[in-house]
Amino acid sequence: MKRVGLIIICINIYLILGAQDRIISRPEYIEKYKSVAINEMQRTGIPASIKLAQALLESDNGNSRLAVKANNHFGIKCHNEWTKEVIYHDDDKKRECFRKYNSPEESFRDHSDFLLGSTRYGFLFELNPTDYKGWAKGLKKAGYATNPDYDKMLIKIIEDNKLHQYDEGKVDKKRKEPYSTGDVISTRRPVYKNNRVNYIIVKEGDSYESIRKEMQLLAFELSRYNESDREDSLFKGQILYIQPKRNKAEAGIHYHIVKEGETMYEISQKYAIKLSVLYRKNLMEFDEQPVPGQKLSLRKQLKSDKSYKSEVDREKDQKEQREKETERENIEFEFEIE
Repeated sequence: MKRVGLIIICINIYLILGAQDRIISRPEYIEKYKSVAINEMQRTGIPASIKLAQALLESDNGNSRLAVKANNHFGIKCHNEWTKEVIYHDDDKKRECFRKYNSPEESFRDHSDFLLGSTRYGFLFELNPTDYKGWAKGLKKAGYATNPDYDKMLIKIIEDNKLHQYDEGKVDKKRKEPYSTGDVISTRRPVYKNNRVNYIIVKEGDSYESIRKEMQLLAFELSRYNESDREDSLFKGQILYIQPKRNKAEAGIHYHIVKEGETMYEISQKYAIKLSVLYRKNLMEFDEQPVPGQKLSLRKQLKSDKSYKSEVDREKDQKEQREKETERENIEFEFEIE
């Protein structure tokens, strides 16, 4: 009987210690995921400090039910486009649908893509990656969270824990390990930037699968970033983005005049703009192709179909207007003679 009691006591001690081991402190969480946040900053331009602060706040330092059970460190809900595993959790309402991930790293990456893919957060990517205060205020403005002090909470977490050091690729002097400020991808081929998006040039013999492995990307990422099919063949000299494209062209580039034979896809690749966004900005139907001379908007949303008429169409309209005016003048002249 005494032996059984001893076993029960040991089991209880084990369970208590086990539960304590599962509680992650804030410094431990930062130490564990800071490199993931830096990688995402270099991949997408989202400040590492913001990434860590949001994760710390949303996941309760990695101890929340969503983080433990679903690897969801940012409280991202399912939304219509999510087709993978889900978990139901009481939030603003009971049993709301949240995304479930295979790993915390997948959650960090999807959070970046979630911000990049939504037009409501597009203005944030115009900010300097070191402007964590601007990002915090912008997230609040865009409605990322319902808490009216969300921006202040993020800024306090960043400053209390010196997270802004990671935005510069720097670390606290007490720490020994340095952090690179360059591209995180380990590859022999050059990596270029267009509109603050990393891309490579396809070489002879490349395939989606070989590049995916070389760039350490998930299976779906390369085709998603380039809005193409994984089975598509590649050609030498082709531009292939290894990060999500933007919602607008870089500052100062407002329009593109379509040349003979150009497609909307080629133009979207040229300026590193999402193809769907390019169609939407110019009020065009998906799969509709532009005509030579058409003036495409690359930054602002057009307000009416008249705004994107091609130069050819405008000249045609002006010619017809002139012909009508001439015809009217001739009629008036003949009437005066009679």
